[in-house]
Amino acid sequence: MSDGIFADSLFHPWAGNELRTRADVERALKALCDPAETYRSTGGARLRFDATAAHFDQAAADLEGFSRLLWGLVPAELGGADWIDWTPIARGLAAGTDPQHPEYWGKPTDRNQRLVELAAIGFALRLVPEKLWAPLGAGEQANVISYLKSGHACAFSENNWKFFRLLISLGLDAVGADHDRALNQAYIDEIEAFYFGDGWYSDGDARRADHYIPFAFHFYGLILGVLDGQAYTQPYRERARLVANDLVRWFADDGAALAFGRSMTYRFAIAGFFGALAFAGEEALPWGQLKGFYLRNLRWWASRPMASRDGILPVGYAYPNLLMCETYNSPQSPYWALKAFLPLALPEQHPFWSAKEADVLPRDDVAVHLHTGMIIKNPPGDAIALCGGQQTGPQNTWARFGAEKYSKFVYSARYGFSVESDPNRFADAVLDGMLGFSSDGLQFSVRQANEEVLIAGDVLYARWRPVGDILVETWLYWHGDFHVRAHRIRTDRAVSTKEGGFAIARNEGLSDALESEGGKAVVSTQRDLSAIIDLGSSIHRAGKAHIAQPNTNLIAARTLVPQLTAEIPPGESTFFAAVLACGDASAGRSALEHLPPTPDLPALQALLKTKGRPVTLMSRNTNA
Repeated sequence: MSDGIFADSLFHPWAGNELRTRADVERALKALCDPAETYRSTGGARLRFDATAAHFDQAAADLEGFSRLLWGLVPAELGGADWIDWTPIARGLAAGTDPQHPEYWGKPTDRNQRLVELAAIGFALRLVPEKLWAPLGAGEQANVISYLKSGHACAFSENNWKFFRLLISLGLDAVGADHDRALNQAYIDEIEAFYFGDGWYSDGDARRADHYIPFAFHFYGLILGVLDGQAYTQPYRERARLVANDLVRWFADDGAALAFGRSMTYRFAIAGFFGALAFAGEEALPWGQLKGFYLRNLRWWASRPMASRDGILPVGYAYPNLLMCETYNSPQSPYWALKAFLPLALPEQHPFWSAKEADVLPRDDVAVHLHTGMIIKNPPGDAIALCGGQQTGPQNTWARFGAEKYSKFVYSARYGFSVESDPNRFADAVLDGMLGFSSDGLQFSVRQANEEVLIAGDVLYARWRPVGDILVETWLYWHGDFHVRAHRIRTDRAVSTKEGGFAIARNEGLSDALESEGGKAVVSTQRDLSAIIDLGSSIHRAGKAHIAQPNTNLIAARTLVPQLTAEIPPGESTFFAAVLACGDASAGRSALEHLPPTPDLPALQALLKTKGRPVTLMSRNTNA
């Protein structure tokens, strides 16, 4: 974990924790909560970890710090934890809901961040009222009810937020507070519009299906299935079971999860999906397998420098990184990761905890996911998804670096993805998993939105425009260890292009192998190899072993990426490439001796014509 100079625990809050047992997982939670507690305000209602900001106000950001710890503390309390001091938390609930108190959280309003955080409070009141409710005086209890009812009556955003009203309602019910349950039914009905089959939802009426599906839709649905249990919750259970076999393909055999989409700063919240299945008693996979996926993910995180020097989880992914954050990420936001600790509510005797952890079963096949537009392969130490590109803009600008987070050709659990540090420096562009176009050598454009996305067998097709006068058709498919990219480009003007392979962590002092020549670029270290090889494009492409700008990649702070560059004239051009990334550099070298054949465009077009099916997400509203 360390370089031998500083303690192993620096930036690694779970150093020395094997994360094999329920007790280990509880210790991991405590290791995150204890440092956070030192930042609690005198009144108990607010936690503030840093001076950076989100788009919403400071009071709401401080409320995040208060509420998000509850996702871990409440299950731990139910499971018998004896180290939690609930006194300042109960005091904080009273202070935060009191309009006369200096630590008041502010009035809930429509589509306001406070509504998100009230869901955790509803969850807590339902499960540990003796810790949060019973200690309060009559006037304080009245303030809490008034605050929750005010939030419950607000309009929530048109996405997974609709679950929050239902979770708030659980808390109101738990304390005997009457409220308008007809509002609940309206959102129960509207959540159904986001469902499109086989366990999959889209996060609102938009072209995105990312980690919010398992750690929001299924997570909340399973909680409601346990704590409410009315007939409307039964489909939530069924859908979670249905989607489980798809979602395990998002995980590498070492526990790393596919890095894809927004809100990656929530880190191991994705493990909460497996924990929620356990909480609900849903053995969607054998208990040992569920336990394995859960614990391996936590162990992967234990090996990452994910914390600041004081043990606080900062904005970032595998290391602190503001570049990749969303506008809604306050310094307290990362603590949604504590959703992963839901199974601490279960006793050690529960089969989730008592089962022997099972290894990943062989996954040699390619998984085709029609709903999300992904074709996934699981080589050793990785989960790699070829991606059709989910809708990000320009008419849909809700995510920072939306193109990088949703519209690359490929995403990886081992290598993550990169965001660009400067849209006006084409020479420095990382473009891992992307094809970029520039007219002036400075500004550049990439895929954002698609006009059409189809899957034909195990081939993925997309038609897209980086800018209005450039049309690109892209075919993606697997061939052995490689994935193959075929692009047909029509442009009215001459443009510069650059296409990137996978970004891999580079060594100190650049003691790496960098190879670039006509039609080929390879970068390798003692551990990893990444290559992009031209397979007979209509235009000559030069190889470039690119040293990426620091802190652009989510997993490694310093990276190398192989690229192919070319100048293309007006008219039609074709680009063909084989792309490889391998966690065994020697095996990668051997693979390079057996390249895939040049793509057969007429055959690919014929396949689309006979077998092409639209990706389900493309049916969603592009303006959402």
